[in-house]
Amino acid sequence: MRSTRIALVRHGRASAGWDTALDPELDELGRAQALEVAQKLVSNFGETEIRVISSPLMRCQQTAKPFAKLVGADVRICSEVAEIPSPLGIEMSDRVDWLRKIMQGKWSDLDQNYVDFKNQIIEFVSAIERDTVVFSHFIAINAVIGSLTNDDRLVIRSLDNCSITVLERDAA
Repeated sequence: MRSTRIALVRHGRASAGWDTALDPELDELGRAQALEVAQKLVSNFGETEIRVISSPLMRCQQTAKPFAKLVGADVRICSEVAEIPSPLGIEMSDRVDWLRKIMQGKWSDLDQNYVDFKNQIIEFVSAIERDTVVFSHFIAINAVIGSLTNDDRLVIRSLDNCSITVLERDAA
């Protein structure tokens, strides 16, 4: 029995920043990045049966679409791999400052709802039992990396747009 491979792909470049739009689409570069990462993923995974999962946010769905089309798969939308939520009541213009501040710290420094967010992503990815490509977000992917490396920091790796982080689990 062979191992299970899971690719965590950060979305392509968005047309707007976190401080100006709740759910921006990809910009022109982001669309080009999505096409490029689709080809890389096909090179890594082939065109065999593979599950494609995306965050509900438009930039992830648009990044997932070219790959799903190449492999003939449907994109399954899963809130478990969504973006870290900003605090209730925070102004849109203050979101980037909030995010930059928490990115300097650890999950254990945050409120329980953020620890729950992290745990939800980890549990979801841990339950994947077949080759899967997950299109998600910077903090969400870092949460998985941190769990696997026993590192409580929010940011473990600097992940470029359309970066691919591959996890491999040996068959039990």
